[in-house]
Amino acid sequence: MRTYRELFRTPEFLFFFTTVSVQVAAQTAAGLALGTLVYAATGSPLLSALAMFGPSLAQVAGALTLLSAADRLPPRATLTGLALLFALGTGVQAVPGLPLWAAFTVLLGLGVASSLGGGVRYGLLNEILPQRGFLLGRSVLNMAVGTMQILGFAVGGVLVTALSARGTLLVGAALYVVAAALARFGLTARPPRASGRASVRETWRTNALLWSSAPRRSVYLALWVPNGMVVGCESLYIAYAPAHAGLLFACGALGMLTGDALVGRFVPGRWRARLGAPLRLLLAAPYLVFALNPGLPVAMVAVVLASVGFSASLLLQERLMALTPEELSGHALGLSSSGMLAMQGVGAAVAGSVAQLTSPGTGMAAVAALSLAVTVALAPGLRAGRGREAEGRLQGEGSPRTTETKETTTS
Repeated sequence: MRTYRELFRTPEFLFFFTTVSVQVAAQTAAGLALGTLVYAATGSPLLSALAMFGPSLAQVAGALTLLSAADRLPPRATLTGLALLFALGTGVQAVPGLPLWAAFTVLLGLGVASSLGGGVRYGLLNEILPQRGFLLGRSVLNMAVGTMQILGFAVGGVLVTALSARGTLLVGAALYVVAAALARFGLTARPPRASGRASVRETWRTNALLWSSAPRRSVYLALWVPNGMVVGCESLYIAYAPAHAGLLFACGALGMLTGDALVGRFVPGRWRARLGAPLRLLLAAPYLVFALNPGLPVAMVAVVLASVGFSASLLLQERLMALTPEELSGHALGLSSSGMLAMQGVGAAVAGSVAQLTSPGTGMAAVAALSLAVTVALAPGLRAGRGREAEGRLQGEGSPRTTETKETTTS
């Protein structure tokens, strides 16, 4: 599968794509509204950053307790129920006079639920598309995320001005209801991918099994830490440029959209191994300029360039799937998503703490430097793991994907 036409002719993909797009639009608009609401009430860069990205920290709890359910629940019913849960939680956050502690409690609860949603969603994608279509399909979903973030932040900024932050939260809740309807009536009812009962013990067992392979450990760490630190930079947009935060978020989404389009559709497989490391460096390097507190035009260019580097995650996810048996794909992708989002929460907390003590620009540059340091430190392990496919096998749990796919995956 090499073209967008072939992709969208695949049964169910269009409904899956639309469901994810609407849910991202809801999350983007609601996140901007809540971050604005918290910053207006507290004036704290740390709290506003945590309001937008703090739920990611709760992904750790979900990854340690819920992920075994990702392959053991019917996908359509689970995605529908989770969308309705998010609609309810977002509506509660719009209640006037809701205490700050209550708003953050709801955020943490939704964050725990999100860890299950990531595994179910991307495990289902692995079922909908043929094996060779995963990278293209994942890149198109990332492009949808970028597009919806551009629209969500742009429209969200207008809605916050026109309707207030609480009104925008209600719009986000309504969009979650639309996503639930699309999932329920557009997706086919499928049985769970794995048998047995989900449990905390099974979650821990499979997490340990996935983590036991050195090549997978390197891929997971490269997916989680550098990405998370850079999202810490993004969490300070509101504090750095309160009147233009939506524009900076839109620039970030534009850069991510561009990178995913290039890597997912146009970069030949033989080039991917060479692009992985440069893209991971590009992800953080432009943010170093924020140490100089640049004006808006320079800041916008830096954000676009850096966000192109997010496409490195596509290459790492493809490599992860090459190292993972089919029946554990949902759990493996859920662990990837949960760990990435959890590190984004850590990045937001670190960046917000540095900004609280210094300035938003200094906070952004500091976590960007940390991202670069981790990328350099992980490079030897990723190079050593390339081609060592046998170490990526899960003993007694089936076979990984084909050698051909592994040869085209990269660090």
